[in-house]
Amino acid sequence: MSEGRGAALESAGREALATVLELLAGERASVSSVVDERAWSVHVADSLTGLELPELRAASRIADVGAGAGFPGLVLAVALPGGRVDLVESVGRKCEFMRGAIEAAGIANATVVQARSEDWAAGEGREAYDAVTARAVGRLSTLAELASPLLREDGVLVAWKGRRDPEEESQLERAAPDLAMRPEQILDVGDRAASRHRHLHLVRKTGPTPPNLPRKAGMAKKRPKG
Repeated sequence: MSEGRGAALESAGREALATVLELLAGERASVSSVVDERAWSVHVADSLTGLELPELRAASRIADVGAGAGFPGLVLAVALPGGRVDLVESVGRKCEFMRGAIEAAGIANATVVQARSEDWAAGEGREAYDAVTARAVGRLSTLAELASPLLREDGVLVAWKGRRDPEEESQLERAAPDLAMRPEQILDVGDRAASRHRHLHLVRKTGPTPPNLPRKAGMAKKRPKG
């Protein structure tokens, strides 16, 4: 297994994430499409690129929305032991995998939240986070809408995306004022991630959550703003 940027982790952190990947490789339920020798690069090194953003490194509480098999959330929890990461996922088999991985790898600062992000944002998760992360979840305007009610004012969304899409970025620009969000930075990390087209989008919460957010679960994806 090639560890790539994982070498920046402490030895205990590398061992914890190796345990997660071993469990992923043996998982019968479909929780990830990449479980072979590429997994360190595709999942771990890719997740670690988020730490190039100082806002994410400084976050005390992070919500990983649509957490899937736990990337980037589990990696960030290991790399940021002083922070707390909530893995927000609605699919039961994925939540079950992440709970088992957390226990087996001893990742004490990660918690699985089995819920739709909109439902979580309407209750305990509302304006509770310094940062929201999302990897391969949806369009930027949809992600900004899901993130806004979860974020404290001046908190940030960090979205892992592939090749830049001018139309998608323009849609986010149009939607942002209605979401109390502002696109601030696009970081090209393609030479440091598994995909040469990988970009990180940083979008900042600019004010109080608009009173109409969150919308009903699924609406941000079905009828995106912008």
